[in-house]
Amino acid sequence: MDTPARTRLSAMMGTYGKTRPLKDGTLQSPLLELAFAPVDTAQKAFKDVVRREQYDVSELAIITYLQAFEAGKPYLLLPFVMNGNFHHGSVWCRDDATFGPTDLAGKRVAMRAYTQTTPTWVRGLLADEYGMRLEEVRWLSQEGAHVEGYDEPPWVSRLDPGTDLETLLRTGEVDAIIAGGGLSKEPGIRPLLDAPADAAARWYARTGIVPINHVVTIRQSVADGRPDLVRELYGLLLESRTRDTAYVPAQQPDLQPTGFEALAPALTLAVRYAYEQRLIKRMFSLGELYGSVRGALA
Repeated sequence: MDTPARTRLSAMMGTYGKTRPLKDGTLQSPLLELAFAPVDTAQKAFKDVVRREQYDVSELAIITYLQAFEAGKPYLLLPFVMNGNFHHGSVWCRDDATFGPTDLAGKRVAMRAYTQTTPTWVRGLLADEYGMRLEEVRWLSQEGAHVEGYDEPPWVSRLDPGTDLETLLRTGEVDAIIAGGGLSKEPGIRPLLDAPADAAARWYARTGIVPINHVVTIRQSVADGRPDLVRELYGLLLESRTRDTAYVPAQQPDLQPTGFEALAPALTLAVRYAYEQRLIKRMFSLGELYGSVRGALA
């Protein structure tokens, strides 16, 4: 009997321990071939996905995905978190700052992009936990959205994209910045929230939620027409993750949750935050975001 030919799907994912077995070919499937783009940092190719619809399987930031879904881009969500993290330590102020997270009204808070996922989680946290009112803060953004056609709300102003956020903070041109990484670690600045790791642990103990950063998506026409490929792709992602020497299956909290039930609390909260912050215009149900993927993996 002839062996059926493998179906080839174009793919874009960052290079991590969890994706390396797929990208270097040590993990293969008799059913599915993933033709990976030469991309190591997924963020650099987000526009190729949401503007040019260039790939069949793509890693995307969750907020970029929600905006792309609203814009009618033909992608559905898989219940697989590529990476997640807590963001209690992602908002920074100067050491001499005399204000705290409850005193942000009128303050200038800068970030790379208003539509970026890390600032979305930070703003939601500040609103839920510290009573911040979104429209009372002066939000400063260096870049626009990955998805074309999005208009920022009136409380957002644009910064020169060439300016360095940490320099703006240190020189007093802004009061705080939101940055998930990339800072110098030189003295003079500190997290706005006291003991952010402890605050994150308390928040997780109360909510059970790990904030989602990046997810995996699949072209809707593939998901609708080939549920077997959805199952194969999901299985490959799970297997590839188990081959990552840094992955600890029993680790709690799991920063890379998988499965519909495990993702539901964080995904529901991400949708609410995106809606409340005017990143999307309506609250999508999880069923809409998964579409035929849910049936394929049932």
